[in-house]
Amino acid sequence: MNTIPARLDHLVLATPDLAATVADFTRRTGVAPAPGGVHVGLGTRNFLVSLGGTSYLEIIGPDPEQPEPVGPRPFDVDAISRARTVTWAISPPDLDAAVATARSLGYDPGDVHPMSRRTPDGTLLAWRLTDGDTQHPSGLVPFLIDWGTARHPSASGLPSTPLLALAATAPDPDEIHRLLATLDTELPVTEGPVGLTFTVDTPLGPVTFE
Repeated sequence: MNTIPARLDHLVLATPDLAATVADFTRRTGVAPAPGGVHVGLGTRNFLVSLGGTSYLEIIGPDPEQPEPVGPRPFDVDAISRARTVTWAISPPDLDAAVATARSLGYDPGDVHPMSRRTPDGTLLAWRLTDGDTQHPSGLVPFLIDWGTARHPSASGLPSTPLLALAATAPDPDEIHRLLATLDTELPVTEGPVGLTFTVDTPLGPVTFE
């Protein structure tokens, strides 16, 4: 099995302390993530690193310059105590058709919602993604994303740490594999506590993040 899934869009590294995690990534890899933008009203902002091709890493955490959001911040950043890789996303050729197919095969990836953020130059970047309570709670089954006519983040001249491998552990790997198949994607999953790890190539050598 290929350790890098087809149509991988991005990985999500969530953190309770964005500045500290960005500094740690820079120290470990020798590559400084680029500011991505602000999720207005959601209380988060992100930094980005290219993983090669059209894939990238999103480091997301609370934005101290925003007021407390009305609801929970994305990716449960309010509930985590340390930085960790919480989930991943794929970009199917037709988002709505992929959702319909998955549902017909017994897995509901969630409803499709619009999202947006402001880039550092003030540009509004908009996209659509699946989100909802029906998504698998482990984060090991990817959410789906469609950038539409927006410029993809990987096309913004990001600093790069090419992705070498992506893998997961789960108490029931077969369950995860069955759900991945409904989305026409795959990921190496072995038995163990729920976890997602990735390894990138850097100027300091390969580095693995959990």
